[in-house]
Amino acid sequence: MGNLEMSTGDMRVVIRLLTAVERTPEQDRVLAVARERCARTDARLADQGVTLGVPVARALEELLADGPSTDMEPGYRYAFQALVAVNFSDTYDLGHWRRPSWFHTVDEEMTRHGVPADLAPAALLFAGPPIRLPHPGDALPCMSTFPASRAAELVRAYEAVLGRLDPEVRETAQVLLEPMRVEAGEWERTKRAGRTEDTVFFWLH
Repeated sequence: MGNLEMSTGDMRVVIRLLTAVERTPEQDRVLAVARERCARTDARLADQGVTLGVPVARALEELLADGPSTDMEPGYRYAFQALVAVNFSDTYDLGHWRRPSWFHTVDEEMTRHGVPADLAPAALLFAGPPIRLPHPGDALPCMSTFPASRAAELVRAYEAVLGRLDPEVRETAQVLLEPMRVEAGEWERTKRAGRTEDTVFFWLH
């Protein structure tokens, strides 16, 4: 089971925050907010009875320093998501999914009708983080990125097959289609304004 969210921003800002030798005052301010988010995540997981081998707050500090101390631990993904959250737009809630594996079933039908494999839902949502992070050790949490410049391409591909899909598959496709229509329009405005928010970030947790 997992909650699916998406947001948009400039992933280069996040990477620069992780790799900076000397941080700017603005980077220090953003990092302080991310540290608070990590501490809240640790508290929430503890309330749920979840004990991580590497707490999220510590995982963040390791990412900022010498890198992960293990190769399988979900805390690093939570920590990276905290950095994304403080640099990207407010999240768009794509709902609660009882079976994330359902997206692979949706992929099968949509690609059979002609949707390119790299635009199908599972490919969109489960491609992995933009940097190397330890495996979470389970299906969740998972993250993925998608170029905002391809949002219009995705919209066209989904709209072309929507009427031929099984109703349940169509409903899932529309969950992604609606916000990506918004992203396609926003990308055009972003380009005209000379802004750099070019990455759509998906987070399933």
